[in-house]
Amino acid sequence: MDIRIGIANSPREISFESSQTAAEVESLVAKALDSDAKFVKLTDDKGKIYLVPTASLSYVEVGSEESRRIGFVA
Repeated sequence: MDIRIGIANSPREISFESSQTAAEVESLVAKALDSDAKFVKLTDDKGKIYLVPTASLSYVEVGSEESRRIGFVA
């Protein structure tokens, strides 16, 4: 799963691959924004943990679960 996170007042975005499903990511972000949580905690495929402050979230883009194709398609 491809995840891209936009941060307010930052020209770059956070981009990583995660083994979490789109529904899991959506529920984690929604719960953090609805509650008084200070951070959203997401993990990538390699086990790295990303703590993103909820106050500076601009957007969260969750990609498709389909793997990328390699080579030419006829």
